[in-house]
Formats: sequence, C-alpha cells, structure tokens
Amino acid sequence: MTIGASLFLIIVGAILRFAVTADVAGIDLKVVGLILMIGGAIGLVLGLILTFAASRRTTPPDGRGPSGY
Repeated sequence: MTIGASLFLIIVGAILRFAVTADVAGIDLKVVGLILMIGGAIGLVLGLILTFAASRRTTPPDGRGPSGY
C-alpha cells in the first residue's frame, strides 16, 4: 500500500467516523470509519518503513559505493 493510499483511507475513515450522521440499516458507519483509519495507519507505518529501508540501501547509478570511490 502506498503512502497516498494510506492517507486516503485515514481521511475517508475520519469522515465516516466523525462527520457522517446518517443511519444505514445493518452497517455501523462509525465502526467502518474506525476500521479504515486503523488500516490506513498500519499501511502508512509499513509504507514509511519500506520507503526508508529502500532509500538506505540504494547505490548510485554508476555502481560506486556510498563514499563515491
């Protein structure tokens, strides 16, 4: 999951949790919003960890190491 998708899930979940006052038969929108926010937060943390891990192990295109020699 990308960072943008995670942020989207958090935003949609927050809207459902805090802003929507409609009642839908058989669905609790507050619980759905909470589940989306938790899933988005987990995806955001994993996305950031993977992004930082990938940026630490990449080498320049010329094949030289971190020192440049």
